[in-house]
Amino acid sequence: MIYEWDEAKNRSNITKPRLSIIEAAIQERDTRPAQYPFITLGLLAGRVVVIAHTLRGHDTTRIISMRKANRREQETYQKRLGKD
Repeated sequence: MIYEWDEAKNRSNITKPRLSIIEAAIQERDTRPAQYPFITLGLLAGRVVVIAHTLRGHDTTRIISMRKANRREQETYQKRLGKD
């Protein structure tokens, strides 16, 4: 799998929430068709993050954005893992 992202947005993410889009690539595990955008919740550096991404072609994932999850999203993530 190849990952791509906007480097200016990556630098902005590192300076604001201190999370790198490059690290977010590890969280991506989806294999649905490229025309659909996806939202993935995942754990990164001990924090729940929300990653917006899409597939490009057969082997490239475009990371659109990443941010720290809000309280509701964190609760959803924990519930889905069975850690209420």
